[in-house]
Amino acid sequence: MAKFNLSKKEESLTLNNEGQVAYKMNDKEKLASMVLTSLFNENKFYGDNSNELVELAKKLVENGQGRFVANLAVFARNEMNLRSVSHVLCSILASEENGKGFVKYATLGVCRRADDITEILSCYLNMKGKPIPNSLKKALALAMNNFDEYQFGKYNHNSKELNFKDVLRLTHAKAKDEKHNKIFKKIIEDDLATPYTWETELSAKGNTKEVWEELIDSGKVGTMALLRNLNNILNAQPRNLQKVYKTITDKNAILNSKILPFRFYSAYKKVSQNPNCTSKILDILEEAIEISTKNIEKLKGKTLIAIDVSGSMTYNISKRSEMSPAEIATLLASMANYICEESIVVSFDTRLYVNTFSKRAGIIANARSIKINGGGTAIGLPIAYLLDKNIKVDRIILLSDCEVNSQIREVVKLQSGDKVVEMSCAELLNKYISEVNPNVKFHGIDLVGYGTQQFKGKNVDILAGWSEKIFDIIHLSEQGYGNFVKIIENYDEVSDYVNADAEG
Repeated sequence: MAKFNLSKKEESLTLNNEGQVAYKMNDKEKLASMVLTSLFNENKFYGDNSNELVELAKKLVENGQGRFVANLAVFARNEMNLRSVSHVLCSILASEENGKGFVKYATLGVCRRADDITEILSCYLNMKGKPIPNSLKKALALAMNNFDEYQFGKYNHNSKELNFKDVLRLTHAKAKDEKHNKIFKKIIEDDLATPYTWETELSAKGNTKEVWEELIDSGKVGTMALLRNLNNILNAQPRNLQKVYKTITDKNAILNSKILPFRFYSAYKKVSQNPNCTSKILDILEEAIEISTKNIEKLKGKTLIAIDVSGSMTYNISKRSEMSPAEIATLLASMANYICEESIVVSFDTRLYVNTFSKRAGIIANARSIKINGGGTAIGLPIAYLLDKNIKVDRIILLSDCEVNSQIREVVKLQSGDKVVEMSCAELLNKYISEVNPNVKFHGIDLVGYGTQQFKGKNVDILAGWSEKIFDIIHLSEQGYGNFVKIIENYDEVSDYVNADAEG
């Protein structure tokens, strides 16, 4: 192991989880990457970093960066579709003196579903206990006026520690109108109408063909619920299966559903093993995910898309999910290929693999064609490939956890006459910039959020997240809106641009 007594010139360096040299991220970069790749309190390959995330968020709020943390909470909930971690950030803002002025903005921005209210309050009580700050009480009381009886009924789980009656009691919420006065009275008296949902119907009547036919005909089963239950529906073989296909490919429903792309991939994986699965349902899922990319701004020019398929990318992102960061990387890469004017797709562990993608093959099918072998991580290989073949590209999109582990300084060998060139990742990128394309844009998409990086520089933008919105951020960055952190800092100003895509 090399010494790690760094000189002042090297003070921006640190060690990654493999004990290898990497670049430190500043606090905002680090928090953003951790938040946007977090289901919170879920183990990653190198352990759970939730406590570190909380402490870093507190530090930023204490240092006068409450607006950034608030923007990050709203961004995580609305653009990256992450709930639990956005609840945590709201709770941290409420618990810190310098964060109280941003609690209303963050809480109202995060409460997209009625149960976001109970989850935020429960999160705060678990983290800090009583008393509840007035700023949080007032914000949650306002949020209680944003939902109707059906939404409260759908998420009013009396089996949980905290319900909407508790929220009214603890926040002293006042109804904004007579309609909500009646709703609040029903909440207090436990008199909310039982909503018609697929959960209540299946629970009451059973998972049968007849029940699914009734649910499908009702039109009240959303796209996400259909994706989650697609295996059950195929097993039931309802007579109105065509209505399921129609709902799954409804453009407005998809663009307004805030479904993470990997949900389509996960459904595809499961149903492809079902004996009742036909080519039609696979085509339907392909069509649905293509619709989700329709309004993403196209990336012009030639793009290298590089996918990390090493061992540290192969763990499940959640106890309830069978998806790995590597699978998310392959899917996002396939989506990038679909929206790029021209692309070259490579994957890597300690070797480089060139993947031939056709846009006509289908996004999910292309993603599933990439082999995930595991093994070590040599992030410099894709850039070495460009150098070795003298390929000029306009941008490089790298999807990885950035955990280089093959050398103290990653070594990639290029034959140049009789000389062997040994370079770190950053040196390889600088060589590419100086010798091939000084205007190349490098977008490193961090899929795990360990808080270190392998690249720095004016051409470099480090992003994080699992949503298709990451490509909107790439477009914003290249249009001069600044780097990822600046876009989050100004999210309340640029969100109209981002949200315009979702509105179709």
